Amino acid sequence: MRGMGSRGTGKNLIQDDSEKRRAIEEAMDWLLRLKADPDCPQAARDVEDWLARAEINRAAWRDALKAWDALGEVRPRHADLWPARPVATLPRRSRKPLAAGIALALAAALLFVLAAPALMIWLQADFRTGTGESRMVTLADGSAVNLSADSAIDVELTPEGRHVRLLAGQAFFDVAHDGRRPFTVEAGNARVVVLGTAFDVALDDAATTVQLARGVVGISGEGETHAVAEMAPGDMATVDGATGAITRATVPLEEIGAWRSGLLFVNDVTVDSVVARLQRYHSAWISVPDRTLGRQRVTGLYDLRDPDRALKALVKPHGGKVRSISSYTRIVSRY
Repeated sequence: MRGMGSRGTGKNLIQDDSEKRRAIEEAMDWLLRLKADPDCPQAARDVEDWLARAEINRAAWRDALKAWDALGEVRPRHADLWPARPVATLPRRSRKPLAAGIALALAAALLFVLAAPALMIWLQADFRTGTGESRMVTLADGSAVNLSADSAIDVELTPEGRHVRLLAGQAFFDVAHDGRRPFTVEAGNARVVVLGTAFDVALDDAATTVQLARGVVGISGEGETHAVAEMAPGDMATVDGATGAITRATVPLEEIGAWRSGLLFVNDVTVDSVVARLQRYHSAWISVPDRTLGRQRVTGLYDLRDPDRALKALVKPHGGKVRSISSYTRIVSRY
């Protein structure tokens, strides 16, 4: 089992890839807006302003246009807003191989953006699961960890303490009691300390959520200057990924860890957060470029055994639609 070194480098790389992903999703959102309202000059001006802000936006726009073309979509009016770099004209017979080469290069670039964070997690993890897969792990101290789909943990057990880092996804912990060695779980900027108990931890880009099924735990967030909030059975604490602020609520005990039975229960979380959890059960890449839709808050119960149906049920009340661009891509928007 691995130690705790080399965290900073991996975190920085994941942040860089997150910025690239964000820019590509925003570029796709602008394309959808232009397609939905092709005669709106204000939309075109807004896109130009967005493109002028940063090189990462312009690079994402070029990649999004190539992806749009590769998917067979007709470019909306005003799509060619940013001057393309000059390309030498080739004889007609050479254009098809060039197009194929561009498509392959684009696919490789997008694959890197999507796969780099997963590669970093794979290198750090002691235990991991794939898309749609769950796994029960028994640690050397007798504690049981039920890993949800597309999840990973790094484990360090020493005579002084027991430490687990949730690198991605979600896990249900049933901790063996050991009064001499506290059991600590880190997920994002949240930290949970226990001696012996059962609880669920879910990690996504926006927040870390902890739900306590049995026992007592203390939870802290970086923004709370490491103040520890005590949780009792049925308590749910959400630690904001950006500020570390903790918000609290209650949840029925029978719904804690419901994903182990194929159900996902969420309470007052964003659409983006739910999509991130559904992504772990879906073989296609799911993108929500519509930031307003992504920030909508929802409470509900969704069937993880049919992620497409769950995705539609999630966004329909907010006017959202799920577009199956291909068997490998889902775009969620209100356009």
